[in-house]
Formats: sequence, structure tokens, C-alpha cells
Amino acid sequence: MHAVHDLDAAGEAYARLGFTVGARNRHPWGTHNRIVQFPGVFIELLAIGEPDLIPPAKPRSVSFGAFTREFIARHEGLSMLVLEGKGAAADAAAFRAAGIGDFDVFDFERAGKRPDGTSVKVAFSLAFAQDRRAPDTGFFTCQQHYPENFWNPAFQIHANGVSGVAGVVFVADNPADHHVFLKAFSGVSDLQSTSAGITIETPRGEIQVMDPAAYRLHFAVEPPDVARGMRLAAIRCALRDPAAAKAALGGNAGELRGKLVVAPAAMHGATLVFEGT
Repeated sequence: MHAVHDLDAAGEAYARLGFTVGARNRHPWGTHNRIVQFPGVFIELLAIGEPDLIPPAKPRSVSFGAFTREFIARHEGLSMLVLEGKGAAADAAAFRAAGIGDFDVFDFERAGKRPDGTSVKVAFSLAFAQDRRAPDTGFFTCQQHYPENFWNPAFQIHANGVSGVAGVVFVADNPADHHVFLKAFSGVSDLQSTSAGITIETPRGEIQVMDPAAYRLHFAVEPPDVARGMRLAAIRCALRDPAAAKAALGGNAGELRGKLVVAPAAMHGATLVFEGT
């Protein structure tokens, strides 16, 4: 999830890079979003649309709107990591047993639109987890109840040749501090540890954690401020057509060791990495 001040400006920034960006949707708790969709995964651009609707956080619940409001009061950027789970109730129970979250399942629905403008219902159940060493990052799994109304192949075709998300990259002063949480959150017991940090392979892509020096070396951009703890810094985009990516990105990306990198200054606090070039 990519939290921003101006939802339309962020949508235009993604569109300029050759992404297909969905229309504005409204949540009942005051946030608005626009979706960049790929097969089985999506980037959610998120902003505060109606601040008066934001509920306060309560014991055993997460106020999605309040978290986003507090996040963008400090900075724009990647605010939450959402995984595909085993079902919200099962995930919430597993997080509770692992000691990484004691939250009630959050159920909600909203209206969506097909490309022809037809209104459809989409509904979700969310199971939240918490890494206390990463207070500026939200973590949850998402169970979709009407997936046929959400996923749409027409929205998954992008002029820049991106075919999906290869992974995400966190930055932390000490990546090893987060391996226990990430293993419990992802449900993946094995991880790789290198001089750059740690990597967990999930069925939908890699979760990497690097220290700031390694992040600068890998992507030649400044990492987000980690004074308050681990931050989600970059999305790694998998390319189907490298030539299309170079044409779409133009002068917006730098090239580094076979990757195209768009710096956070151009993308509302997020780094986008295009691989397969």
C-alpha cells in the first residue's frame, strides 16, 4: 500500500510510467484508493478523502484511516504490506498464537466498477499483525469474498511491460531484528541471510530487508528514514517486455546493474525497481 497526500497526482505519476491505474474508490472510514493491478497482486494508492469519517483506534482493532492519517502526516511512501493468507480467521488465530497480533478480524465491503462502468460488490476480511520494531508499517492478510468482481485481466495490462511484483524491500538498521516477525507473518519458515540482509521467498514474491548502506548500494537512491524503525521502501516490478519499460519510463529512471530504478522523489516517497532489463 502506497499512502499519499494527493491521490490523483499519485495516480498520474504511475500512469506516466506506463501503469494502468484504476478509478477512485471510497472506503466507509474516510480513505480513498486507486488500484494498480497485476495477476494475483496489486499496488493500492491510498489517501485521506473524508477525514471526518475516520474512527479512532480501539483495543483489538486497527483504525485503517487513523493509521494512514498518521503515516502521511510524517511522510508519503509505502505504508503497509498485505499478504494472501489462509483465511482471515485462521490467520488472526495464527498471529495471536505467534504473539504478533491480538486483533479482531476486520470485515468490510465497498462498491467497485467494471471497465464498462457497471457497479459490483467487493468484500474483504483482514487479519492484522504488528511488528513493534516497525511502528510506521502496517501488516495484514486479505481474504477476498468476491474475487471475480475484483480481479480483471483488462486492468492487468500495462504499457510499460510490467507483468507482476517480484518482491518488496524493507530497510532496517538491523535486518535480523525482524526475521522472527516476518517468518511468523508470512508463514514461511526458511529465510536466506546475506551480508545485505535477509530474504524470505513467498509464493507471490520475495520479502527482503536490507540495512541502509546495502539499500543505497543496490538501488542508488536514499532509503526512507528508519529512526522510528523498519520501513517499507521499494517495490520490485517484474518485466515482461524490457524494451517497453525503457520506452515508457524514459528519463524518469536510472539504470543500475540491469535494473531500472525510479527514485522516491518522483514517486511520492516510494522507490520502484524494474527488473528483467
